[in-house]
Amino acid sequence: MSVQGNEQAPETAQALETAPETESEIGAGPHLSSEPDGRDVVATAAEASALSSPPLLVLETVARHLDEHGIGAGPTAWARIGEGQSNVTFLLRRGDAEVVLRRGPRPPLPPSAHDMLREARIQRLLHAEGYPVAEIHSTCEDPTLLGVPFYVMGYLRGDVITDALPERFDEPAQRSRVADAAVDALARLHAIDVTTGPLGGFGRPGGYLERQVSRFRGLWGTVSRRELPRVDEVADRLAAALPTTARPALVHGDFRLGNLMFTAGAAPTVGAVLDWEMSTLGDPLADLGYLAATWSEPGSPATTMELSPVTRLDGFPDRAGLVERYASLTGADTSALPWYQALALWKSAIFSEAIYTRWRAGERPDDTTFAPKLETGVPQLLEVASGYLDLVPRVTSA
Repeated sequence: MSVQGNEQAPETAQALETAPETESEIGAGPHLSSEPDGRDVVATAAEASALSSPPLLVLETVARHLDEHGIGAGPTAWARIGEGQSNVTFLLRRGDAEVVLRRGPRPPLPPSAHDMLREARIQRLLHAEGYPVAEIHSTCEDPTLLGVPFYVMGYLRGDVITDALPERFDEPAQRSRVADAAVDALARLHAIDVTTGPLGGFGRPGGYLERQVSRFRGLWGTVSRRELPRVDEVADRLAAALPTTARPALVHGDFRLGNLMFTAGAAPTVGAVLDWEMSTLGDPLADLGYLAATWSEPGSPATTMELSPVTRLDGFPDRAGLVERYASLTGADTSALPWYQALALWKSAIFSEAIYTRWRAGERPDDTTFAPKLETGVPQLLEVASGYLDLVPRVTSA
């Protein structure tokens, strides 16, 4: 299995569609069903073959895989969890065993996108390093079982924070500790040595930033059906002021508060970092720029990429506070961070445009909240990205 080249730039719009999630795949207590719904979940392979569109889960097939790996026994109850628009996640319960099955969307899939085996391998290596991720129990690379490869990981209970806080964290001192825990988890990820060992094969850190700009710029014509000149203007300015990467690190690619699961204790503790599909080797400040750019703070205009609005509450640090803590933990020079914040929002505008285009084409009929906002939300992201570039030395308006 190749693990090269997955650099947060999937080749088509389908792979870019990661709309904000309102709950995590390892969030608390969804209702499980023991009955298939006949569309996304069926009981047998024979029922699956009778459908015009392949199901996402075939219970007898999954039960056979779980049996082969000694995971539970008896009937399988299921619930689809998370609201991501890219990969698909199910909670499964068999006897005393609770696990999560993660797979790509229905085929056909674009080359290099939705690489479940790569995602599982990264998490296995991180788990071996003692980094907080779910434990991988099994993988399946045989696409004949569910139509695509998949993996099974442990189910973890905890809280994922987006627009509400657990009661135990809902006071200013605890909110500050939540933010500290998030930054600490990011700094810990970037401290892992990727110059040797198995993690060294998960990408090409050299030229990472140049490739990000080039690949996402090339995607715009694929995902958009409207003229927004600001896309090329921001791309030109990004390319003209590329920072120098101080050192390579494992880049998560979507590091934000909503991709962290906090354990049930009184002290805010990150029990797991979620959603590794965009991870690769690259510039660690890309993660910090994304976290800061999508962090809500009092007085700043809301954008479609401020995905955890609770951080506007009293006690949460502002973006500068996040950056200061990261720099104190890592010793990183963050003087060029506005460039990385611009990159984050420019890329977000492009994958958001993919969602908007599909919605306009009638391919997202149930999306009545997020996609409609993107008519103005995408241009706004581009404007904010341009504003960040105004803060970068040597960059002038196009």
